[in-house]
Amino acid sequence: IGVGLVGFGLFFLLFGILLYFDSVLLAFGNLLFLTGLVFIIGFRRTFTFFFQRPKLKGTSFFFGGLIVVLMRWPILGMLLEAYGFISLFK
Repeated sequence: IGVGLVGFGLFFLLFGILLYFDSVLLAFGNLLFLTGLVFIIGFRRTFTFFFQRPKLKGTSFFFGGLIVVLMRWPILGMLLEAYGFISLFK
């Protein structure tokens, strides 16, 4: 179930970007991706991954970008999320 949710999340993110940053598709893709991540590695491990002290800057940018996308500013939100994603996984 988790891999399917992550796959659909990535599909909706890609589809939202291809449709000129459609904010609804991007928000739905983000939510599906995070839900799938929780299903794959568990809630506790997901929480501890995102909220480690060295990764708080990346986490804040990632979730801040998610909130900005939900507020219908998709380009700025995706830029913030991309920076947060790179910062989390560097």
